Amino acid sequence: MVILLDAMGGDNSPDANIKGAVKAIRDIEAEVCLIGNKDIINEKIKKFYGKSDISEISPRLSIHHTTETIEMCDIPTQAIKHKKDSSMVVGFNLLKEGKGDVFISAGNSGALLTGATLLVGRIKGIDRPALAGILPAYKGRLMLMDCGSNTNCKPINLLQFAQMATIYNRNTFGIKHPTVGLLNIGTEETKGNELVKESYRLLKEKAEELNINFVGNVEGRDAFSGKLDVLIADGYTGNVFLKTVEGVGKLVKRTLTESLKKNILTTIGAIPALPSIKAFAKTMDYKEYGGALFLGVKKPVVKAHGSSDEKLFEFTIKQAEQFVKNKAVDRMIEEFEKK
Repeated sequence: MVILLDAMGGDNSPDANIKGAVKAIRDIEAEVCLIGNKDIINEKIKKFYGKSDISEISPRLSIHHTTETIEMCDIPTQAIKHKKDSSMVVGFNLLKEGKGDVFISAGNSGALLTGATLLVGRIKGIDRPALAGILPAYKGRLMLMDCGSNTNCKPINLLQFAQMATIYNRNTFGIKHPTVGLLNIGTEETKGNELVKESYRLLKEKAEELNINFVGNVEGRDAFSGKLDVLIADGYTGNVFLKTVEGVGKLVKRTLTESLKKNILTTIGAIPALPSIKAFAKTMDYKEYGGALFLGVKKPVVKAHGSSDEKLFEFTIKQAEQFVKNKAVDRMIEEFEKK
């Protein structure tokens, strides 16, 4: 298995990308190919590890040279069309040609969506691929779908998001009937804007036919109760929800740390509870859950957080390996071909 990593994408590239790959390679079986400017990457390898070649760190690490980078400010369609030797476009082409099994990028989200759709291609029967983010929930996990790729949606898109999320959770996590809720401002059927109300009616109508365990509208405060496996939203709402949750997690972690270190008495008093505190902090850390899976395209694609550090890249690479091992995309293609 070969994991293709966009070494030039993200706010902390290429440093975090390289360090994350080096850390992950110790715990995975796959090869990792860093796609980007080899001169820049080799310079960093020498600086960080004192090696003249990345293969000296591990024979399963390699570099595929490119000369361009898609920046966060670039217009997605133009960037994909004109920057053909960018790390992102080359990564997609390598994936399409079968020279890699999964592609990871923390770069421009719009360009990632455009490139995955145009260069890799959509699964037949899916109008819009979407980002599926994994978040912590009470004694489990929550899949947020869509968490940022489609800011303007139609009800059919949200229905397909529910289909894809159901198929993924069933085949990857072994949940026979994953519970699916629609993010809304209230639980009543009449609540929400036109998109949400129409989506509710469509999900309710098609749930049995498409084997979707739709439980209705869900308010944000109830999403992490542990009773819900999938939360459906348009990409705009989902992204706001995702980043708010991340912000609250950081606030809780920071406030708890400061409270425990307030004085010598609070520090001593916290010692017996340290194992529980560390376990809680790990649960609340979104970095532990890797990137967002881009469901609906013909090959595995993973979107890493734009501000990913080395830890988040490490976990995203490990997650990507499991994404491929679980044959999630192949199973999704099979399911949609039945319809």
